[in-house]
Amino acid sequence: MTTVSSNPTTLATPTIAPTVAPLTTDAPASPQPGMRLRELVFGAACAAAVRAAARLGVADALGQSPATAAELATALNCEPQPLRRLLRALTCYGIFTETEDGRFAHTEMSRLLREDDPNSLRYISLWCTEPWTWQAWPRLDDAVRSGGSVFHELFGKGFFDYLHEDAHESAHVFNRAMTTSSAQSALDVAELLDLTGISVVADIGGGQGHVLASLLEKHPEVRGTLLDLPGVVERADPRLREGGALAARASIVAGDCREGIPVEADLYIIKNILEWDDDSTRRTLRNVIEAARPGARVVIIENLVDDTPSMKFTTAMDLMLLLNVGGAKHTKESLVNRMTAAGLVLGDIRPVNPYLHAFECTVPLSG
Repeated sequence: MTTVSSNPTTLATPTIAPTVAPLTTDAPASPQPGMRLRELVFGAACAAAVRAAARLGVADALGQSPATAAELATALNCEPQPLRRLLRALTCYGIFTETEDGRFAHTEMSRLLREDDPNSLRYISLWCTEPWTWQAWPRLDDAVRSGGSVFHELFGKGFFDYLHEDAHESAHVFNRAMTTSSAQSALDVAELLDLTGISVVADIGGGQGHVLASLLEKHPEVRGTLLDLPGVVERADPRLREGGALAARASIVAGDCREGIPVEADLYIIKNILEWDDDSTRRTLRNVIEAARPGARVVIIENLVDDTPSMKFTTAMDLMLLLNVGGAKHTKESLVNRMTAAGLVLGDIRPVNPYLHAFECTVPLSG
Protein backbone atom coordinates (compact mmCIF):
# COMPACT_ATOMS: atom_id res chain seq x y z
CA MET A 1 0.00 0.00 0.00
CA THR A 2 1.32 3.46 -0.84
CA THR A 3 2.07 5.58 2.20
CA VAL A 4 1.62 9.33 2.11
CA SER A 5 4.42 11.38 3.60
CA SER A 6 7.27 13.71 2.78
CA ASN A 7 9.65 11.00 4.06
CA PRO A 8 8.54 7.66 2.62
CA THR A 9 11.46 5.74 4.06
CA THR A 10 10.18 6.07 7.61
CA LEU A 11 6.43 5.91 7.24
CA ALA A 12 5.88 2.24 7.92
CA THR A 13 7.15 2.63 11.49
CA PRO A 14 4.28 3.52 13.86
CA THR A 15 6.28 6.09 15.81
CA ILE A 16 4.64 9.09 17.36
CA ALA A 17 3.85 11.84 14.88
CA PRO A 18 4.60 15.47 15.62
CA THR A 19 2.03 17.23 17.74
CA VAL A 20 -0.50 18.96 15.52
CA ALA A 21 -2.90 21.50 16.94
CA PRO A 22 -6.48 20.51 16.09
CA LEU A 23 -9.00 22.95 14.81
CA THR A 24 -10.80 24.71 17.62
CA THR A 25 -14.55 25.08 17.73
CA ASP A 26 -17.03 26.86 19.94
CA ALA A 27 -18.96 23.65 20.62
CA PRO A 28 -19.66 23.00 24.32
CA ALA A 29 -17.57 20.33 26.01
CA SER A 30 -20.69 18.60 27.33
CA PRO A 31 -23.61 18.49 24.87
CA GLN A 32 -27.12 19.03 26.14
CA PRO A 33 -29.04 15.78 26.85
CA GLY A 34 -31.08 16.03 23.67
CA MET A 35 -27.99 16.46 21.50
CA ARG A 36 -26.15 13.71 23.35
CA LEU A 37 -29.02 11.31 22.74
CA ARG A 38 -29.05 12.28 19.07
CA GLU A 39 -25.34 11.49 18.92
CA LEU A 40 -25.86 8.13 20.62
CA VAL A 41 -28.65 6.95 18.32
CA PHE A 42 -26.32 7.68 15.40
CA GLY A 43 -23.72 5.43 17.00
CA ALA A 44 -23.98 3.08 14.03
CA ALA A 45 -22.54 5.85 11.84
CA CYS A 46 -19.49 6.12 14.09
CA ALA A 47 -18.98 2.34 14.11
CA ALA A 48 -19.40 2.21 10.34
CA ALA A 49 -16.87 5.03 9.90
CA VAL A 50 -14.29 3.20 12.01
CA ARG A 51 -14.94 0.03 10.00
CA ALA A 52 -14.57 1.88 6.71
CA ALA A 53 -11.29 3.43 7.80
CA ALA A 54 -9.98 0.03 8.89
CA ARG A 55 -11.01 -1.68 5.65
CA LEU A 56 -9.63 1.11 3.49
CA GLY A 57 -6.37 1.14 5.43
CA VAL A 58 -6.46 4.90 6.07
CA ALA A 59 -4.32 4.73 9.21
CA ASP A 60 -1.71 2.60 7.44
CA ALA A 61 -1.53 5.03 4.51
CA LEU A 62 -1.16 8.10 6.71
CA GLY A 63 2.47 8.51 7.68
CA GLN A 64 4.40 10.80 9.99
CA SER A 65 3.40 14.02 8.27
CA PRO A 66 -0.15 15.36 7.90
CA ALA A 67 -1.75 14.72 4.50
CA THR A 68 -4.69 16.06 2.59
CA ALA A 69 -7.71 13.93 1.81
CA ALA A 70 -6.74 14.12 -1.86
CA GLU A 71 -3.25 12.76 -1.15
CA LEU A 72 -4.67 9.94 0.92
CA ALA A 73 -7.32 9.18 -1.70
CA THR A 74 -4.61 8.73 -4.31
CA ALA A 75 -2.77 6.28 -2.07
CA LEU A 76 -5.99 4.40 -1.24
CA ASN A 77 -7.53 4.46 -4.73
CA CYS A 78 -10.74 6.10 -3.59
CA GLU A 79 -12.58 9.38 -4.14
CA PRO A 80 -11.15 12.37 -2.22
CA GLN A 81 -14.39 14.14 -1.30
CA PRO A 82 -16.13 11.13 0.34
CA LEU A 83 -12.83 10.30 2.09
CA ARG A 84 -12.68 13.82 3.46
CA ARG A 85 -16.22 13.43 4.78
CA LEU A 86 -15.26 10.14 6.42
CA LEU A 87 -12.19 11.69 8.05
CA ARG A 88 -14.16 14.73 9.20
CA ALA A 89 -16.64 12.45 10.97
CA LEU A 90 -13.87 10.47 12.64
CA THR A 91 -12.12 13.59 13.91
CA CYS A 92 -15.24 14.36 15.96
CA TYR A 93 -14.40 11.28 18.04
CA GLY A 94 -10.66 11.91 18.30
CA ILE A 95 -9.83 9.40 15.56
CA PHE A 96 -7.48 11.49 13.40
CA THR A 97 -7.24 15.26 13.75
CA GLU A 98 -7.53 18.03 11.19
CA THR A 99 -4.95 20.83 11.05
CA GLU A 100 -5.71 24.46 10.36
CA ASP A 101 -4.62 24.09 6.74
CA GLY A 102 -7.05 21.20 6.11
CA ARG A 103 -4.66 18.27 6.42
CA PHE A 104 -5.23 15.17 8.53
CA ALA A 105 -2.84 13.74 11.08
CA HIS A 106 -2.68 10.82 13.48
CA THR A 107 -3.96 10.76 17.04
CA GLU A 108 -3.32 8.10 19.67
CA MET A 109 -6.57 6.38 18.66
CA SER A 110 -6.02 6.48 14.91
CA ARG A 111 -2.63 4.80 15.32
CA LEU A 112 -4.44 1.85 16.90
CA LEU A 113 -6.07 1.22 13.50
CA ARG A 114 -2.65 0.61 11.95
CA GLU A 115 -2.00 -3.07 11.39
CA ASP A 116 1.65 -2.72 12.41
CA ASP A 117 0.98 -0.97 15.72
CA PRO A 118 1.96 -3.24 18.66
CA ASN A 119 -1.38 -2.45 20.32
CA SER A 120 -3.39 -2.56 17.11
CA LEU A 121 -7.17 -2.72 17.40
CA ARG A 122 -7.73 -2.99 13.66
CA TYR A 123 -9.11 -6.53 13.73
CA ILE A 124 -11.10 -5.92 16.91
CA SER A 125 -12.70 -2.95 15.13
CA LEU A 126 -13.53 -5.11 12.13
CA TRP A 127 -14.84 -7.98 14.25
CA CYS A 128 -17.24 -5.80 16.23
CA THR A 129 -18.70 -4.41 12.98
CA GLU A 130 -18.88 -7.57 10.85
CA PRO A 131 -21.91 -7.81 8.49
CA TRP A 132 -23.83 -10.20 10.75
CA THR A 133 -23.74 -7.67 13.59
CA TRP A 134 -25.82 -5.21 11.57
CA GLN A 135 -28.52 -7.86 11.21
CA ALA A 136 -28.42 -8.95 14.85
CA TRP A 137 -28.42 -5.63 16.74
CA PRO A 138 -31.93 -4.58 15.61
CA ARG A 139 -33.22 -7.78 17.25
CA LEU A 140 -31.87 -6.91 20.70
CA ASP A 141 -35.37 -6.30 22.03
CA ASP A 142 -36.32 -9.86 21.00
CA ALA A 143 -33.27 -11.22 22.82
CA VAL A 144 -34.19 -9.23 25.93
CA ARG A 145 -37.75 -10.59 25.82
CA SER A 146 -36.69 -14.21 25.33
CA GLY A 147 -33.42 -14.14 27.28
CA GLY A 148 -31.67 -16.06 24.51
CA SER A 149 -29.77 -15.76 21.26
CA VAL A 150 -31.53 -14.61 18.09
CA PHE A 151 -28.79 -16.00 15.86
CA HIS A 152 -30.39 -19.30 14.88
CA GLU A 153 -33.60 -17.56 13.91
CA LEU A 154 -31.68 -15.08 11.76
CA PHE A 155 -29.26 -17.46 10.05
CA GLY A 156 -30.73 -20.94 10.47
CA LYS A 157 -27.80 -22.26 12.52
CA GLY A 158 -25.67 -21.57 15.55
CA PHE A 159 -23.14 -18.77 15.67
CA PHE A 160 -19.92 -20.75 15.28
CA ASP A 161 -21.42 -23.10 12.67
CA TYR A 162 -22.43 -20.03 10.68
CA LEU A 163 -18.95 -18.53 10.93
CA HIS A 164 -17.12 -21.63 9.80
CA GLU A 165 -19.61 -22.80 7.17
CA ASP A 166 -21.03 -19.62 5.66
CA ALA A 167 -18.87 -16.64 6.64
CA HIS A 168 -15.25 -17.60 6.07
CA GLU A 169 -13.99 -14.01 5.88
CA SER A 170 -15.76 -13.20 9.14
CA ALA A 171 -14.25 -16.32 10.73
CA HIS A 172 -10.81 -15.12 9.63
CA VAL A 173 -11.45 -11.69 11.15
CA PHE A 174 -12.66 -13.36 14.36
CA ASN A 175 -9.49 -15.47 14.60
CA ARG A 176 -7.24 -12.47 13.98
CA ALA A 177 -9.14 -10.36 16.51
CA MET A 178 -8.97 -13.03 19.22
CA THR A 179 -5.29 -13.67 18.51
CA THR A 180 -4.45 -9.97 18.71
CA SER A 181 -6.45 -9.45 21.90
CA SER A 182 -5.03 -12.54 23.58
CA ALA A 183 -1.43 -11.74 22.66
CA GLN A 184 -1.76 -8.22 24.05
CA SER A 185 -3.40 -9.22 27.34
CA ALA A 186 -1.04 -12.19 27.82
CA LEU A 187 1.81 -9.85 28.68
CA ASP A 188 -0.35 -8.18 31.34
CA VAL A 189 -1.26 -11.56 32.83
CA ALA A 190 2.39 -12.67 32.92
CA GLU A 191 3.34 -9.42 34.64
CA LEU A 192 0.60 -9.82 37.26
CA LEU A 193 0.96 -13.45 38.32
CA ASP A 194 3.48 -14.52 40.93
CA LEU A 195 4.65 -18.05 40.09
CA THR A 196 6.74 -18.58 43.21
CA GLY A 197 6.53 -22.29 44.09
CA ILE A 198 4.84 -23.18 40.78
CA SER A 199 6.40 -25.92 38.66
CA VAL A 200 3.59 -26.66 36.19
CA VAL A 201 0.97 -24.30 34.73
CA ALA A 202 -2.14 -25.41 32.81
CA ASP A 203 -3.84 -22.96 30.45
CA ILE A 204 -7.40 -24.32 30.26
CA GLY A 205 -9.37 -23.32 27.18
CA GLY A 206 -6.32 -21.21 26.45
CA GLY A 207 -6.85 -20.73 22.73
CA GLN A 208 -3.52 -20.55 20.95
CA GLY A 209 -1.62 -20.39 24.23
CA HIS A 210 -0.39 -16.79 24.29
CA VAL A 211 -0.80 -16.56 28.08
CA LEU A 212 1.07 -19.81 28.60
CA ALA A 213 3.87 -18.78 26.23
CA SER A 214 4.28 -15.43 27.99
CA LEU A 215 4.48 -17.16 31.38
CA LEU A 216 7.02 -19.71 30.18
CA GLU A 217 9.16 -16.97 28.68
CA LYS A 218 9.18 -15.05 31.94
CA HIS A 219 9.73 -18.13 34.14
CA PRO A 220 12.32 -20.47 32.55
CA GLU A 221 11.99 -22.99 35.39
CA VAL A 222 8.25 -23.57 34.76
CA ARG A 223 6.63 -26.14 32.49
CA GLY A 224 3.16 -25.78 31.00
CA THR A 225 0.24 -27.44 29.24
CA LEU A 226 -2.22 -25.88 26.83
CA LEU A 227 -5.69 -27.47 26.62
CA ASP A 228 -8.29 -26.47 24.03
CA LEU A 229 -10.38 -27.90 21.20
CA PRO A 230 -8.49 -29.74 18.43
CA GLY A 231 -9.19 -27.11 15.79
CA VAL A 232 -7.85 -24.42 18.12
CA VAL A 233 -4.64 -25.98 19.40
CA GLU A 234 -3.56 -26.98 15.90
CA ARG A 235 -2.96 -23.23 15.44
CA ALA A 236 -1.10 -22.89 18.76
CA ASP A 237 1.51 -20.21 19.27
CA PRO A 238 4.61 -21.26 17.27
CA ARG A 239 6.72 -20.86 20.40
CA LEU A 240 4.88 -23.82 21.95
CA ARG A 241 4.84 -26.14 18.95
CA GLU A 242 7.53 -28.60 17.89
CA GLY A 243 10.66 -26.70 17.00
CA GLY A 244 9.53 -23.62 18.91
CA ALA A 245 11.61 -21.85 21.53
CA LEU A 246 9.40 -23.13 24.38
CA ALA A 247 8.45 -26.54 22.99
CA ALA A 248 10.74 -28.45 25.36
CA ARG A 249 8.75 -27.12 28.34
CA ALA A 250 5.30 -27.14 26.77
CA SER A 251 2.66 -29.79 26.15
CA ILE A 252 -0.35 -29.30 23.90
CA VAL A 253 -3.48 -31.32 24.66
CA ALA A 254 -6.57 -31.38 22.44
CA GLY A 255 -9.75 -31.59 24.48
CA ASP A 256 -12.94 -29.96 25.68
CA CYS A 257 -12.68 -28.54 29.20
CA ARG A 258 -16.45 -28.99 29.59
CA GLU A 259 -16.03 -32.76 29.17
CA GLY A 260 -12.86 -33.34 31.17
CA ILE A 261 -9.44 -31.91 32.03
CA PRO A 262 -6.75 -34.61 31.84
CA VAL A 263 -4.05 -32.27 33.11
CA GLU A 264 -2.21 -32.13 36.44
CA ALA A 265 -0.73 -28.79 37.42
CA ASP A 266 0.12 -26.52 40.33
CA LEU A 267 -1.69 -23.59 38.73
CA TYR A 268 -4.73 -23.65 36.44
CA ILE A 269 -5.54 -20.54 34.41
CA ILE A 270 -9.05 -20.04 33.02
CA LYS A 271 -9.38 -16.90 30.90
CA ASN A 272 -12.53 -15.62 29.19
CA ILE A 273 -14.28 -18.98 28.79
CA LEU A 274 -16.89 -18.78 31.56
CA GLU A 275 -19.25 -16.59 29.55
CA TRP A 276 -21.16 -18.96 27.27
CA ASP A 277 -23.77 -20.42 29.63
CA ASP A 278 -24.14 -21.52 33.24
CA ASP A 279 -24.02 -25.22 32.43
CA SER A 280 -20.67 -24.88 30.64
CA THR A 281 -19.34 -22.83 33.55
CA ARG A 282 -20.40 -25.40 36.15
CA ARG A 283 -18.95 -28.31 34.17
CA THR A 284 -15.64 -26.55 33.53
CA LEU A 285 -15.12 -25.56 37.17
CA ARG A 286 -16.13 -29.02 38.37
CA ASN A 287 -13.65 -30.63 35.99
CA VAL A 288 -10.84 -28.37 37.20
CA ILE A 289 -11.50 -29.34 40.81
CA GLU A 290 -11.60 -33.04 39.90
CA ALA A 291 -8.31 -32.78 37.99
CA ALA A 292 -6.40 -30.66 40.52
CA ARG A 293 -4.69 -31.74 43.69
CA PRO A 294 -5.99 -30.23 46.96
CA GLY A 295 -4.54 -26.77 47.49
CA ALA A 296 -3.75 -26.15 43.81
CA ARG A 297 -4.14 -22.56 42.59
CA VAL A 298 -6.84 -21.60 40.11
CA VAL A 299 -6.78 -18.14 38.52
CA ILE A 300 -9.94 -17.11 36.68
CA ILE A 301 -9.59 -14.08 34.42
CA GLU A 302 -12.66 -12.38 32.98
CA ASN A 303 -14.11 -9.12 31.74
CA LEU A 304 -16.56 -7.65 34.21
CA VAL A 305 -19.62 -5.54 33.54
CA ASP A 306 -19.36 -3.71 36.86
CA ASP A 307 -16.69 -2.08 39.00
CA THR A 308 -14.39 -1.47 36.03
CA PRO A 309 -13.30 1.59 34.02
CA SER A 310 -14.21 -0.25 30.79
CA MET A 311 -17.93 -0.70 31.46
CA LYS A 312 -19.06 0.89 28.19
CA PHE A 313 -16.96 -1.67 26.34
CA THR A 314 -17.71 -4.71 28.49
CA THR A 315 -21.45 -4.08 28.68
CA ALA A 316 -21.50 -3.83 24.87
CA MET A 317 -19.69 -7.17 24.64
CA ASP A 318 -22.20 -8.58 27.09
CA LEU A 319 -25.12 -7.59 24.84
CA MET A 320 -23.36 -9.03 21.80
CA LEU A 321 -22.95 -12.33 23.65
CA LEU A 322 -26.68 -12.32 24.39
CA LEU A 323 -27.41 -11.85 20.69
CA ASN A 324 -25.03 -14.35 19.15
CA VAL A 325 -24.74 -17.24 21.63
CA GLY A 326 -27.08 -16.39 24.51
CA GLY A 327 -24.12 -15.96 26.84
CA ALA A 328 -23.24 -13.23 29.32
CA LYS A 329 -20.31 -11.38 30.80
CA HIS A 330 -20.15 -11.51 34.58
CA THR A 331 -20.51 -9.07 37.42
CA LYS A 332 -18.02 -9.56 40.23
CA GLU A 333 -20.81 -11.05 42.36
CA SER A 334 -22.05 -13.49 39.71
CA LEU A 335 -18.56 -14.82 39.07
CA VAL A 336 -17.80 -15.18 42.79
CA ASN A 337 -21.09 -17.02 43.27
CA ARG A 338 -20.24 -19.54 40.54
CA MET A 339 -16.74 -20.13 41.87
CA THR A 340 -17.87 -20.66 45.44
CA ALA A 341 -20.79 -22.85 44.31
CA ALA A 342 -18.26 -25.05 42.52
CA GLY A 343 -16.29 -25.39 45.76
CA LEU A 344 -13.33 -23.12 45.05
CA VAL A 345 -11.89 -21.08 47.91
CA LEU A 346 -11.75 -17.43 46.86
CA GLY A 347 -8.69 -15.28 47.53
CA ASP A 348 -7.69 -11.92 46.08
CA ILE A 349 -9.43 -10.17 43.17
CA ARG A 350 -7.10 -7.91 41.21
CA PRO A 351 -7.31 -5.91 37.98
CA VAL A 352 -5.11 -7.24 35.17
CA ASN A 353 -5.65 -4.14 33.02
CA PRO A 354 -8.66 -1.83 32.43
CA TYR A 355 -10.52 -4.69 30.74
CA LEU A 356 -9.79 -7.78 32.83
CA HIS A 357 -9.88 -8.91 36.46
CA ALA A 358 -8.07 -11.91 37.95
CA PHE A 359 -9.78 -13.99 40.67
CA GLU A 360 -7.30 -15.98 42.75
CA CYS A 361 -8.73 -19.26 44.07
CA THR A 362 -7.53 -22.52 45.52
CA VAL A 363 -8.91 -26.03 45.34
CA PRO A 364 -10.14 -27.00 48.84
CA LEU A 365 -7.87 -29.21 50.92
CA SER A 366 -10.70 -31.61 51.66
CA GLY A 367 -14.13 -32.40 50.22
